[in-house]
Amino acid sequence: MPALSPHDSPAHLRQVLTLWDLIFYGMVLIQPVAGIPLFGVAQKLSNGHTVTTILLAMLAMVITAVSYGRMAAVYPSAGSAYTYVGRAINPHLGFLIGWAMLLDYILQPLINVVWISVALHSRYVTAIPFPITALAVSVFVTALNLVGIRSSARLNKLLLVAMCMVIAAFFLLGVYYLFHHGRWPALFSVTPFYDPRTFDIRRVWGATSFAALTYIGFDGITTLSEEVKNPRRNVLLATVLVCIFTGLLSGAQIYLGQRIWPDWHTFPNLETAFMDVCHRVGGPVLFEAMGMVLILAALGSALTGGLGAARLLFGMGRDGVLPRRFFAHLDPKTNTPTWNILLIGAVAWLGAVALNYIGSAYEHAGELLNFGAFLAFMGVNLSVFWHFTLQRQSAGPHPDHRRGLLRNIVLPLVGFGFCASIWWNLNILAKIVGGIWFSVGVAYLMAATSFFRKAPKRIDFSES
Repeated sequence: MPALSPHDSPAHLRQVLTLWDLIFYGMVLIQPVAGIPLFGVAQKLSNGHTVTTILLAMLAMVITAVSYGRMAAVYPSAGSAYTYVGRAINPHLGFLIGWAMLLDYILQPLINVVWISVALHSRYVTAIPFPITALAVSVFVTALNLVGIRSSARLNKLLLVAMCMVIAAFFLLGVYYLFHHGRWPALFSVTPFYDPRTFDIRRVWGATSFAALTYIGFDGITTLSEEVKNPRRNVLLATVLVCIFTGLLSGAQIYLGQRIWPDWHTFPNLETAFMDVCHRVGGPVLFEAMGMVLILAALGSALTGGLGAARLLFGMGRDGVLPRRFFAHLDPKTNTPTWNILLIGAVAWLGAVALNYIGSAYEHAGELLNFGAFLAFMGVNLSVFWHFTLQRQSAGPHPDHRRGLLRNIVLPLVGFGFCASIWWNLNILAKIVGGIWFSVGVAYLMAATSFFRKAPKRIDFSES
């Protein structure tokens, strides 16, 4: 939607959203099945301690959610790490955070194309080569975006209800299966959290960077801050509660999955391992139901992610940061950035094929997405410390300035360190590819600002 001034639309300023409205929006955004596609790969990376990695990632995300909520109260019309870092610390650093975020926007449709293609290729269309399956998925998603089809709020609600019904069925059948086969000792165990035979702190900590994919997207709540009742309180609470709800729900799903199928080495396919768990407890009906829900959820994410990436590129082209003739092009009939959509579709297909050729396509795509995401998370945590501690005098009086050492210094710096540690433990391929991308951004910024002597052009990534 185009940005509106207060005089253009009084309704734009109406504060009508409650805390529960924000929580519902956040759960739709992240999706209650967010942890399920990660299950098999995370089991391998953590050597059977996926629940522990999800809970560790939740701690980092909750602290970061607090930082997002506080900065959204300071800049209620922005809602992005780019704006927070650019305004609170330095515009050049803000641009680089925005550049890292752009990598996320591009990778979101790619990672969903990867998962859908792997699920279809390994379970349903095994005779068709993976590149052809990935091409079909990419073309389908691109075609829908070209004609302007977008999921409505009603369809999102229906999808959310369907997900919750399938998840509820899995919980009931999973508990029955464990109790029937081993009574209470099978149902309650500390093994999913800590197994002394296989526990390796380095592997668990390294796998936490992958498990953090469960929470990606929670920061989208901050983009609604203008229309929220009591935004200073409710935006912060909603971001924190969505992270906690997501962590506990995903942790419970993964806990049952680990108890039902303890040995991850025996999964036929790691990328779709949770579907095998569903088959064990619910037979072909639950297997097909969970598979369909996951594919539909990934398809919805690929659609919205692809269109969001195309709109972001359009905004950058319109502002002249990217070549205007290509990236700012709009189709006169559909009013969509067609060339950007085609570009995103091509990148999604080529990236899926390349990562599949390397091996562990979903794992590599997920960790590469986290390269930019955690740079943004570090930037937001640092922005809180910078704004509420180092800029007290220049920022003027603010009720949060004197709230104490914990909120303004300890918590954001701990969040920064936690996110930095997770980012540091990304795999080497993610660091190399992400580092190349970031270096291109630095070179571009140097050229555009005469070696940082001028301020970069302002691009609001939340409104593009």
